[in-house]
Amino acid sequence: MMNEQTLLVVDDEAAIRDMLATSLELAGFRVLLAEDAMQALVQIADHAPDLVLLDWMLPGTSGIELARRLKREAATAELPVIMLTARGDEDNKIQGLDAGADDYVTKPFSTRELVSRVKAVLRRSSPLGGEQPLDCGGLVLDPVSQRITAHGQPLSLGPTEFRLLAFFMAHAERAYSRQQLLDQVWGSGVYVEDRTVDVHIRRLRKSLEPHGFAGLLQTVRGTGYRFSQQGLQE
Repeated sequence: MMNEQTLLVVDDEAAIRDMLATSLELAGFRVLLAEDAMQALVQIADHAPDLVLLDWMLPGTSGIELARRLKREAATAELPVIMLTARGDEDNKIQGLDAGADDYVTKPFSTRELVSRVKAVLRRSSPLGGEQPLDCGGLVLDPVSQRITAHGQPLSLGPTEFRLLAFFMAHAERAYSRQQLLDQVWGSGVYVEDRTVDVHIRRLRKSLEPHGFAGLLQTVRGTGYRFSQQGLQE
């Protein structure tokens, strides 16, 4: 699946988890599952999902408490959260949004509506901050469809490489340190080694190389990396 984005479904009812997983996978997403807040935190730490679908009523730590924790921690403050709940009155919706939820879907809901809401929240949280395709010498990234083409041919990237390329294409010709890239692409406060950036740069270059675009990613000695169209001319 091209540029597959990862969603975490947190719900204590197995039947609902399975139903959501099936619907979201059919819509092109990779789906992780958790039945309580503790499992959710482990999944988030291990897999860094692009969005969390979070049930209000969970055993132990409630969904609303987990949402507050995610928004309070620097590493997960920017992680989009959609609350799923049977509580439909206005006070509960306000409480959910005040806790930091990006959207609120009341059960029962259609899976088509949910997929539409998920895509809308993901678009708003795109590192590009816009919806216009970016084109660099035939390398085209469309933030709305989350697709990349190289000279018209589809290019498949992992989610981290996609976010990294999206950031670079939106901020071309400027050098960034590894720490700056970690803050911008992974999120400030994420506890990973700055050499992690080097690993993903290598993967991205390897994906771009067959299409002649690896030179766009330039190493800047003593600083980090720069994305420059001049690399196509070298």
